[in-house]
Amino acid sequence: MTLKHPPPVRSTILSRLLTTYNQWRIVQNDLPKKSRYTIGNKIDQLFTDVLESIFVANYLPPSQKLPYVEQAVRRLDLLKFFLQVAWEIKDIDNKKYINLSESLSEVGRMVGSWRNNLKAAKEKTPTKSVEE
Repeated sequence: MTLKHPPPVRSTILSRLLTTYNQWRIVQNDLPKKSRYTIGNKIDQLFTDVLESIFVANYLPPSQKLPYVEQAVRRLDLLKFFLQVAWEIKDIDNKKYINLSESLSEVGRMVGSWRNNLKAAKEKTPTKSVEE
């Protein structure tokens, strides 16, 4: 079987987040049953929300990216919080928590830098003033 079209090019942020999500899926399978469908589902939903925001932002014109990137930052912060909660209640062991946290921190730095660059570009763009 041959592909008619090459697969879409992924951004570095999206690729890194997908790698981290794959790590999470392995951890999720090991969660205790009592947590798998509560905090486990919450963390999984936040992962997919961040993936969606970053994916959408990648394909928007620069002037429309900032709200999606800011949404990704907020969801990523919530994701890290709930991951920490899962670790604190001993649903995730130290090693898995550290691996996920380090990966998410890296993604967070990347998304934060993207947001800052978009804000700087927005500030440089002259706005039209209406003077009558």
